[in-house]
Amino acid sequence: MADAEPILVVDNVHAGYIADLNILQGVNLRIYAGELVTVIGPNGAGKSTLAKAIFGLLSPSRGSIRFNGAEISGLRPDQIVQRGMCYVPQIANVFPSLTVEENLEMGAFTCTGNVKPMKQRVFEAFPILAERRRQKAGTLSGGERQQLAMGRSLMLGPSLLILDEPSAALSPVLVNEVFERIQQINAQGTAIMLVEQNARRALMVSHRGYVLDAGRDRIEGLGPDLLNNPTVGELYLGATHRTSH
Repeated sequence: MADAEPILVVDNVHAGYIADLNILQGVNLRIYAGELVTVIGPNGAGKSTLAKAIFGLLSPSRGSIRFNGAEISGLRPDQIVQRGMCYVPQIANVFPSLTVEENLEMGAFTCTGNVKPMKQRVFEAFPILAERRRQKAGTLSGGERQQLAMGRSLMLGPSLLILDEPSAALSPVLVNEVFERIQQINAQGTAIMLVEQNARRALMVSHRGYVLDAGRDRIEGLGPDLLNNPTVGELYLGATHRTSH
C-alpha cells in the first residue's frame, strides 16, 4: 500500500480528559482503505482515548487527525459520521428499549433515502439479528448486542469503522462469533480500527497493528510479525507467548 494514500492519518496527537494532563503523548497511526488494523497495549496505554479522539468525542490539545484527506480535529461526532466514519463504544452501544430493527433504523438517522436495502444487507450479514428483529435490544445476549451495535454502525455504509473492545466480557464462544463478524465486515471492504485487550486474537485477524504504551505508539508492524515479536510477546501477550501463526 506504499503508493496509496491512507484514509486515516493521525499525526503527533496529544489528548486527555483533564487540561494539561494528556493521556496520549504524541500518537501516530495510519489506516488504508480496506485494512483491518488493531491497536493493542496495556491498560492505561491510551487505546480507547485514541479512538475517542479520532471520532471527535475528545478534542486533541495538539496534533492532526485527517480522514480522507481532510482535517477532522475539532469536528463533532455527527459531522464525522457524515464524512464516512462510525464508532462502536464498548458499553452503552445499543438502545435497550427499542427493538433490533428500530436500533438499525436509528443507525441511519442521517439518511434521507430508503434504508430498507441497507437493513436487508445487515440482516444477511448478521442472521441472528434477522431472527431477533422484533425483540427488544435490552433482552439480547452480550454477543448479540455487540453484533447489533456493529450492524447499526454499518447502516450508513462507512468507509472506516472504529470498534472499541468488542470482545470485552464475552464468553469464548461469543468472542469467536464477534471476530468472525469483524472479519466478514472487513472482507466486504470496510476498513476497521480495532481496539482490543484480546491482543493475540486481534492480531491474528489483522493486516497491521500498533502497540501503544504510556500514550505513545511504541511498535508498529504486520499482524503476524507482531504476534511473533518477542518483545510484544513478553510485554503484551503474556510470558507464555508461543505462536506459529
